[in-house]
Amino acid sequence: MAAAREMFFAMNELSDWTWNVAWWSDPVLLGHYPEEGLECFEPYLPKITEEDMKLISEPIDIYGQNIYNGKCVERGEDGKPKVVKRYPGFPRTAIGWPVTPECLYWGPKFLYERYEKPIYITENGMSCHDVISLDGKVHDPNRIDFLSRYLGQLKRAAQEIDVRGYFQWSLTDNFEWSRGYGERFGLVYVDYRNQERIWKDSAYWYRDVIRTNGAEL
Repeated sequence: MAAAREMFFAMNELSDWTWNVAWWSDPVLLGHYPEEGLECFEPYLPKITEEDMKLISEPIDIYGQNIYNGKCVERGEDGKPKVVKRYPGFPRTAIGWPVTPECLYWGPKFLYERYEKPIYITENGMSCHDVISLDGKVHDPNRIDFLSRYLGQLKRAAQEIDVRGYFQWSLTDNFEWSRGYGERFGLVYVDYRNQERIWKDSAYWYRDVIRTNGAEL
């Protein structure tokens, strides 16, 4: 756990800075940039003043984070955290992202411990190979299984930290910023030829989850 927490906020790879939690969140919530990042990006940074930090770290009420998947981490022989290679055939979504439900337990916990703000999961979900079946319906058992696993982990986290909300991505199939209409993340199927909407099985399942506030998870 300690190794995973360390890597979650570390800045080990310059090429991966755009996805780094601490680089974007520490200035807002802690009032300063992580020292590791300042050293790493020193050649590229402008002068950052106290006045800059006062503006950047204006108080906020909640912390929102998009979380779709995570990595398995362990402590290496050199004492540093390292990513453990996934086994062949590891579960993946239609878009190729790994299925790692535990990320909705550990991610919110790490964020809450560091920033001490109520947590919202602002995006989470999966792309499936959805089709209209012969019965005219869209059956997506993989999405139901995925969401049940992930929400179960978030429910577990909510018993230990202040989790305020969860936003499933997305309500309808849509234009994905890097994939166009090729991926289907929605609970509602959109036939792009005629704009017909069909509730997928997961939409009915998720409706009941909302009604019961996750009691059946």
